[in-house]
Amino acid sequence: MAENLLPVIIAARRTAIAVRGGRLSQVGAEHLAGPIVRRCVADAEQATGQRAEVADVILGNCMGPGGNIGRISALAAGLHATVPGMGLDRQCGSGLSAIITAGEAIGAGDHRMRIAGGVESASTAPVRLAEGSPYARAPFAPAGFPDPEMGSAAEALAGKFDISRVAQDDYASRSHRRALIAQQRGIFDDEIVSVEGVLHDDGPRQTTTRLLSRFMPLFAEPDNGTEGTVTAGNSCRICDGAAAVAMISGSSRRDAPGLALRASVTIGCDPALPGIGPVDAVRSILRKADVSMSKIAAVEIVEAFSAQTLAVLRSLDLADDHRVDPRVCADGGALALGHPWGASGAISVVRLFSRLVRQDAPAGTLGLATAAIGGGMGVAAIFEVVR
Repeated sequence: MAENLLPVIIAARRTAIAVRGGRLSQVGAEHLAGPIVRRCVADAEQATGQRAEVADVILGNCMGPGGNIGRISALAAGLHATVPGMGLDRQCGSGLSAIITAGEAIGAGDHRMRIAGGVESASTAPVRLAEGSPYARAPFAPAGFPDPEMGSAAEALAGKFDISRVAQDDYASRSHRRALIAQQRGIFDDEIVSVEGVLHDDGPRQTTTRLLSRFMPLFAEPDNGTEGTVTAGNSCRICDGAAAVAMISGSSRRDAPGLALRASVTIGCDPALPGIGPVDAVRSILRKADVSMSKIAAVEIVEAFSAQTLAVLRSLDLADDHRVDPRVCADGGALALGHPWGASGAISVVRLFSRLVRQDAPAGTLGLATAAIGGGMGVAAIFEVVR
């Protein structure tokens, strides 16, 4: 694809991330996403110096109210009634997949702007019923296939890759430390839009790093001699939040700096080990983009669990028993900030935008975003700084 036809992100924003039942618990999904959509449009208009013609609003969402969250959020944002919208569910990869979907439409020749991202209001998610009884989630696989809960799947990866409790706690501590430093330095300030006056993430905490060793394993099986290593401390918290980007064709960006979508891959894996999905996705996308990992300047992975994240990073030679590559989640990740499922993949892209575009990385610098997906999938995208 010619460079000027590559889809380019020229604006990227998110809400603060609040724990379920916390400061954003009274805000429905469309009212989390609406201000972000509106701000992305305004940022894009400022960057290009021209009025935006929004072709679509594409938002990922996992457990929300239904009713096409993209369209509802577009209306809540105050966009013209002619602007359509679309909801997308690829579980924890939803936000990133929505951005990829927007980029594919632009790459196919429709150069109008798209707003894409994700939103999750875990606090206001409706209760779902199956055969008259409430259930926590829909199946990720049909009967006869493995369909583990995500925590149990993370514990399985810890066993398969011999990832100790200490290593998991150390990684969680790293995420909190880095997020606290970023928060104190105001690194998140330019990406957060106020919703209900909330401007700071709940998650990063000094106390968490001191208390990690005290958390009890969640999936121990004493009858089978299994002590367990996955705890609430080295797992992400369920949260409320939204994130989105404004994406246009490179031919219409008018020298606005941004992130061009170079390549994307979504791929399936063994549903018994869903957290390992990013490994093949990343390997595939590096081949597709014809770049080596050494050329990637920034990596953002959705940190659902320390065990799951370390299994991926070790498989990609981005971590071992003694170190984690500093390119990975340099300002902390979902273990510290929280995991609003449908939004988290988009939050990763917002983070790349801040790390690379807002912090003046030179043109040509590459960033990678990736996430594991329930049911056994991985999604990855490579972005390139343009100026």
